[in-house]
Amino acid sequence: MDSSYRETARVFKAFCDENRLQILELLRSGEKCACKLLDDLHISQPTLSHHMKILCDAGIVQGRRDGKWVHYSLDPAGAERAKQLLAEQLAADGSCPREGCCAEEN
Repeated sequence: MDSSYRETARVFKAFCDENRLQILELLRSGEKCACKLLDDLHISQPTLSHHMKILCDAGIVQGRRDGKWVHYSLDPAGAERAKQLLAEQLAADGSCPREGCCAEEN
């Protein structure tokens, strides 16, 4: 699979879960400690770790270790990249990605 498709799928996967959407909502107001996210979401630590790994791997969230806790925040560059990827997927340019597949023959 083309690496650009892999990157796009990784970013979109980050948005395809209710818990991850809640995490992103919480992070919109600024950096949050994992302990605060756990309290607000009422999920287990392993579940939070799973979701944070997906968000961090997608480049949408970044983590900063402070002692035994990690503080998470939105990554502005990753957020812009996600917006760009969505815009690219929804841009209608009228061309067919596979030459000769459409019934546009003379």
